[in-house]
Amino acid sequence: MSRRLRALVVTVVHHPEDARIRHRQIAALLDAGWQVTYAAPFSGYPAASATDPALTTVDLPRARGRRRVRALRAARTLLRTEGPRHDVVLLHDPELLLATWRVDLPAVVWDVHEDAAASMAMKPWLPSVLAAPAAHAVRRLERHAERRFHLLLAEDRYQDRFRRPHPVVPNTTRVPASFVTPDDPRVVYVGHLSRARGVVELVETGALLHRRSDGRLRVQLVGHADAEATDLLAGVLPGVEWLGFRPYAEAMRLLSGATAGLSLLHDEQNYRVSRPTKVVEYVAHGVPVVTTPLPEATDLVERTGAGVVVPFVDGRADPVAVTDAVLALDANRATRLRMGASGHAYALEHLDWTRHATDFVDHLSRAAGAQLVP
Repeated sequence: MSRRLRALVVTVVHHPEDARIRHRQIAALLDAGWQVTYAAPFSGYPAASATDPALTTVDLPRARGRRRVRALRAARTLLRTEGPRHDVVLLHDPELLLATWRVDLPAVVWDVHEDAAASMAMKPWLPSVLAAPAAHAVRRLERHAERRFHLLLAEDRYQDRFRRPHPVVPNTTRVPASFVTPDDPRVVYVGHLSRARGVVELVETGALLHRRSDGRLRVQLVGHADAEATDLLAGVLPGVEWLGFRPYAEAMRLLSGATAGLSLLHDEQNYRVSRPTKVVEYVAHGVPVVTTPLPEATDLVERTGAGVVVPFVDGRADPVAVTDAVLALDANRATRLRMGASGHAYALEHLDWTRHATDFVDHLSRAAGAQLVP
């Protein structure tokens, strides 16, 4: 029998408990018998633990804002020393492509999570005059990566950015066999909190719901917040409960049973080509969705009948429209149950990660030039 395959998984940007990286991809590799070394910024995030007996873990500096050089140097050193000891290196950040320059590595796979060039205009730490040059540089880096490395895409629409077709490993989730009836007087948001992701509208919606329901309904926010969002959420906010980052399993338990799940992403180019993972998670757990009209979110909600789409006003959600949609769901239990059941049934058939895990492992196995151990 051949030896077990070995993967080095690296990020300096994402939370070590990122659901796609840790709880889907790494879990799939471990289940398939791979040896995995996971290098991530464990000390750079609160509540991130490197203790996992199934993994070899390496703590890297966190790249944030304009402070990225130290993280990239550490990642480059890691790739030079640890890369050759593995069969495949899986990179999760576009800036890590720079760290591979003139480093002798085995097969390298870049997992493309987002439209990084489009996101340049959304970076609060990047001066607006530099957004366009930075986006151009990212596009050149993508073309270079396509020539040198294997690519995995998280969305079908990402294919438009590249010259050759590449395998797609969609951002789905683990779908439970059953769901909790959406009857709790809670409205939940799960995910990173920032201005572009609608944190201001979430807070305004919480205040409106608190007032119009006489304090019965509240908004629960589950996730890490950037600096601006942290300042906003630091005070006492009526109708809003920020629970901070929670491990994936706990976050999904908090989501279950809520009256609605909110996705109030702004009308940004980076979001127009991506299906919000949070919407997939709401649908999978039988929670009615209230979302802004981004194309992929709208398509999923309308196809499943699992929620409500509220219009943009100047590129962002209208908290009054969001509040009206939530109150309508709260007042009509039959509608909530129908939406929850319809969404959950669709997710079981089309959005369950277990249907994609084998494809993901096979892609990495082929990149490594080897077959999985039986």
